[in-house]
Amino acid sequence: MNRRDFFRVSSSGVAMAAGAAPALAARGARGETLSATAFGAVGDGKADDTGALQSALDAIATAPRAGILVLPPGDYRVTRPLRLDLNRKRIDGVWGISAYGARLRSGISDGGDVLTVDSATVARFFLIEGLGVRGSGRDGNGVAFHCDGQGHYLYNAALRDVVAEGCGGDGCRMIGNIFESQLINCYFRDNGRNGMTLGHGKDGGVLSAMHAFGCVFGGNGRHGAALIRRTNDVSFSGCYFLENAKYGLVAANGCALLAHSGFENNHDSAAGFADGGAGLRLNVSGTLIGCTAYSIRNQTHLVSGYIRNQLVLVGCTASGGGRAGKAGLASLKGDRSAEAMIIGSTGAVRNEGGLALTELGRQGFGARFGDRWDGGNLVRLGDHTLWVDAHGALRIKKGRPASDTDGRPAGVGDGG
Repeated sequence: MNRRDFFRVSSSGVAMAAGAAPALAARGARGETLSATAFGAVGDGKADDTGALQSALDAIATAPRAGILVLPPGDYRVTRPLRLDLNRKRIDGVWGISAYGARLRSGISDGGDVLTVDSATVARFFLIEGLGVRGSGRDGNGVAFHCDGQGHYLYNAALRDVVAEGCGGDGCRMIGNIFESQLINCYFRDNGRNGMTLGHGKDGGVLSAMHAFGCVFGGNGRHGAALIRRTNDVSFSGCYFLENAKYGLVAANGCALLAHSGFENNHDSAAGFADGGAGLRLNVSGTLIGCTAYSIRNQTHLVSGYIRNQLVLVGCTASGGGRAGKAGLASLKGDRSAEAMIIGSTGAVRNEGGLALTELGRQGFGARFGDRWDGGNLVRLGDHTLWVDAHGALRIKKGRPASDTDGRPAGVGDGG
């Protein structure tokens, strides 16, 4: 059963508002609030708090009702991976970890994840807020979510004001049946692999309808963020991708939406501008609205990729200075049936072949359409089609041309 089928048969009709925080005020009526200090956690950056924190996580996981684990401000040193197993028959109600001012300081050296949340049930409204994770560089992922397998779902979850930096793996990793969830004002920087990785599960778990708002992905050892295993139903709004070793964002199977997001000085590990690449590597399809790119080093374009369906850019800009003075807006290839529509955007666009390209509102001209007789975006005037033939002549035909020499040169006869 996929997530959409699940919702059709789900007995729960309660939907959560966009923010989970207001519901925290109702904790007392809906569940328990536990403090990590009650389990012996010290938070002075010196004591090993691993055992105390694990006991506190176990208590929340096995509590009869949904509850919130509170980590008071402090540095909590952990030397072994922490794990929160969600395995009750069903978990509902706002619950999770509230940790403003608290940071997990990792002393893990065997590649284990600092904090893993593993759902083997149906879990809603899970929240992590205000938590900081400072990795050792020899650990794995900072915060890892796993929800794979039939009948396991984690949805309406939220990560808010979460920081993960210096981890040996990804800052945040979410894999499997995780959907209709949000990341808000999170900061994933200087991690060994990606700032964040989102992907479908190996056993068919579908990650979808994910939204990131106002998050920063910077200085990571590979990409700022990556969508893997054909994941594409993810949107980013007001996010920033900067100074990552490779791409700011990789979306190999497309990305639902990128709005008002910026890409700056990615490909930091490249030898120079000629060896760099775009801030965004986007294949198949996508929509960008009001996105920007700026480079003074190795980032060459806002977006590059191979388009198989449709790419739309609206109000996007790209520029560069110094050795990146030739940084452009897009460098694209595509299938012959693919289309790219670029509206009111600035920066050089390079069509490397295949796809039909339409530009509207470009500086220097009002509109540019494809000119190949069999292209998908020829100019239509009423029921007539215009194109440029192989000899450079403008031709016109009533209806759609059947060959490059179909119709007549413009201005001769009626073009019928």
